Amino acid sequence: MDQVAVLIPCYNEEKTVEKVVTDFKKVLPEAVIYVYDNNSTDHTVERARAAGAVVRHEYRQGKGNVIRRMFREIDAKVYIMTDGDDTYPAEFARRMADQVLTHQADMVVGDRLSSTYFTENKRPFHNFGNSLVRGTINRLFRMQIKDIMTGYRAFSYQFVKTFPVLSKGFEIETEMTIHAADKNMQVDNVIIEYRDRPEGSESKLNTYSDGIKVLMSIVRLYRNYKPMQFFGILAALLTVLSVGFFIPILLEYLSTGLVPKFPTLIVCGFALMAALQSVFAGLILASGAQKNRQEFEMDLIKVDMRYKELLKNEN
Repeated sequence: MDQVAVLIPCYNEEKTVEKVVTDFKKVLPEAVIYVYDNNSTDHTVERARAAGAVVRHEYRQGKGNVIRRMFREIDAKVYIMTDGDDTYPAEFARRMADQVLTHQADMVVGDRLSSTYFTENKRPFHNFGNSLVRGTINRLFRMQIKDIMTGYRAFSYQFVKTFPVLSKGFEIETEMTIHAADKNMQVDNVIIEYRDRPEGSESKLNTYSDGIKVLMSIVRLYRNYKPMQFFGILAALLTVLSVGFFIPILLEYLSTGLVPKFPTLIVCGFALMAALQSVFAGLILASGAQKNRQEFEMDLIKVDMRYKELLKNEN
């Protein structure tokens, strides 16, 4: 088992990966630096090996697929996840690792948005998107996470081995954050400095298509983790729609004794039935979600026992 494992997913980062590996080796000399190449077509692999990293491969495209393989293959007391584009300074890694090792944090978030992100990042829609996602998730899940989309994080062994990776792409950070909130895991924030990519290095994140995927992921995860709230909102909207169209029909009936808009009345009835169905769906799924949380706690105990066994065998 590694004392510290630095995880660097990479796709065409030949201009920066060598510096990233070197920087983290200086700050965390006891760490094993893993670079997982995701079908790079440049010299990323050669540069990473030259810098002393352990290079492995994930052939299914997408950051989520890379993280899934990393988490499955590596055992460590603490994991540091960063990007290979040299936007996250290595000097904050020690503090993040200590939050896991000594403060019992399950996940430590490298908070860019409270420092230099909005001045360093030259893509205004990224700034808007990060603020939108942060505000949405914190409101929906009642959290106080400062930076939802950051790729600079530290994890405990227990988090890594109990986190079900479902996302294939850049939605993975959102999924991690919501999972931690739903499972009542300890999440700490560490303010870090952010620097934009060096000249010649191109972002793999598409502002619009990946932004839409992230927002759709939030809706999907809110439905799965908070089904009563999700379907309760849907039921409330359907009820308002039904009552809003029914009131004019009722007033006309009271004044004339006639119901000339039977199709509208029928639609109102079906909308109200759909609202009731949404309530019952929310109740049923909420029961399932509660059972999943109970099963997760049992799985967490098993993982913790395995972790202690690994430590014992190591000693």
